[in-house]
Amino acid sequence: MIRILLPYHLRNMIGVDDELEIEVAPPITQGSVLDALEAKYPALRGAIRDHTTKQRRAFVRIFACQEDLSHESPDTPLPHAVVNGTEPLMVVGAIAGGG
Repeated sequence: MIRILLPYHLRNMIGVDDELEIEVAPPITQGSVLDALEAKYPALRGAIRDHTTKQRRAFVRIFACQEDLSHESPDTPLPHAVVNGTEPLMVVGAIAGGG
């Protein structure tokens, strides 16, 4: 099972209070996890990725094991700690700041 942490507004949109667990068939990649997430929760389609291109939205970041995986290929295997359920895959809204 893959553990997924979503921002509050996305959890609220699908009626989930806490961390999600999704079963994903190998190979476990960012793309396969997001495919499984959108299949289980269709309301998320278009929220994290574009409907057509499946490209990550510019204001969304993907983190795992304290690393930003946002610019990795969707086909890159996820870290072992995410695959075995030790660490969650985190979907985070990007925050712009200025000084």
